Amino acid sequence: MIKLYYQFITLFSRIFGYWFFAVFSRLVSAGYFFLFPKRVAESMRFYRALFPDKSRLHHIKSAWLQFHSFTNVFLDRFLLLHSGNIAYESEGWDVLEKVAKKGRGGIILMSHAGNWDIAAHLLRKRGLNLLLYMGARQREQVENIQKAQLSEKGLTIISVEQDGGSPFDILEGLRFLKQGGLVSLAGDRVWNNAQRMVPVRFLGHTVLLPEAPHAMALASGAPLLVFFAFRTGRGRYRISISAPIQVSAPSRSGRAGAIQESAQRYADILADKARLYPLQWYHFEKFLG
Repeated sequence: MIKLYYQFITLFSRIFGYWFFAVFSRLVSAGYFFLFPKRVAESMRFYRALFPDKSRLHHIKSAWLQFHSFTNVFLDRFLLLHSGNIAYESEGWDVLEKVAKKGRGGIILMSHAGNWDIAAHLLRKRGLNLLLYMGARQREQVENIQKAQLSEKGLTIISVEQDGGSPFDILEGLRFLKQGGLVSLAGDRVWNNAQRMVPVRFLGHTVLLPEAPHAMALASGAPLLVFFAFRTGRGRYRISISAPIQVSAPSRSGRAGAIQESAQRYADILADKARLYPLQWYHFEKFLG
């Protein structure tokens, strides 16, 4: 049903234009806001943590605007795929290009803040050799369409199943890094219970983040780069790429501490970006511990 809806709205938007997608998607997001109170409650909980001094009305308003903001993820993908009309300014592209030119590989940490889909398309557009890990959720039909479109653009995608990914998935990523490629993983979402997790502090709460990106950086010696693509206007984005994070340990006993330190650095960067772009936080399920 969701897949048919997405195909319907994209088809008629090609006929009637941008405004049809924008108006229709806003109506749908309003429906989701009223029909899924648990997701609204999680959003409000996040905004209470982000803005503890603000009123309940402010938290409700932020959640309402967040739901509407999420439609821009799909709207801008529509614009990118059908017109190529996405402009952006960047901070840190030179850092990423230096890592890529060294030929030693690099790990790009994406987040469910901003638009990872636009980020992946822009990375490919710059000609970077990219392997993208994505969670496989059968009920997320629109996300399945996203994966197909990214594959058509030449991106290599590994889907991590909810019941646990194969060890060969990690080996494929390490092989890709050794060949000098870039591997992209979500730094803020645990896809299944089989994943190893690391606790960090985030906005006054303890949250569990996936250990895999930091463990992969430790095992391979490849640097971590935290990558964001935030919307600044219609068809406009600001790309932000952090300085490289090198994860290393002098001995086996220090590995857990090195992974913990790396994960906490990522959590601190994520919190800073959430404060700058609060309405582009797109976790609608429980995140805060």
